[in-house]
Amino acid sequence: MLVIGIAGGSGSGKTTVVRAITEHLLGKVVVIPQDSYYKDSSHVPPEERKKINFDHPDAIDWKLMCQQIRELKSGRTIEQPVYSYITCSRSTTETVTVEPAEVIIVEGILIFTCKELRDQMNIKIFVDADDDDRLMRIIVRDIAERGRTIETAIEHYCDTVKPMHLQFIEPSKRYADVIVPQGGHNRVAIDILTTTVEKALSKRKRSSRKQ
Repeated sequence: MLVIGIAGGSGSGKTTVVRAITEHLLGKVVVIPQDSYYKDSSHVPPEERKKINFDHPDAIDWKLMCQQIRELKSGRTIEQPVYSYITCSRSTTETVTVEPAEVIIVEGILIFTCKELRDQMNIKIFVDADDDDRLMRIIVRDIAERGRTIETAIEHYCDTVKPMHLQFIEPSKRYADVIVPQGGHNRVAIDILTTTVEKALSKRKRSSRKQ
């Protein structure tokens, strides 16, 4: 089993890179998104929930995330939590059943900030992109998926996303084995990356057969 971490700033193109690897490996992959592991805030008053900083490492339930990655690596099925950005709460009635696969992709903006999680990864990839490109994608996403207006999306970027990126996400780039510039638009880098992943997977299979 191969565990791949894919990090990068919000709107950098991580989803495009994840999709490319997933499509290349044809059913051998499960994806574990960091966004499923935000701490439940249902007990927090609605007005206070709006102030939650989703771009700070303290917002993530690292203990549960690391535990479930270990379970998958051990061949056990997990019940992945379901989190809503709209209500800032974790579902108490719904989970996503995730079965082990040959490749586990762990994806999220903050995943390299947690040493325990990094230590479980075989390959660490950082998807890089220009700030202007990321800002445009963030605004479109926030309006479509998170109920924000253009004004509130820009305000959120300036007050939270940008400073947290500089404080936590950009510095975590130093842990990466591979950096993909130009985000999801860099087809050459993505092709090289998918080939590298496939070779690493084949190498692990050969090693397992010899043991």
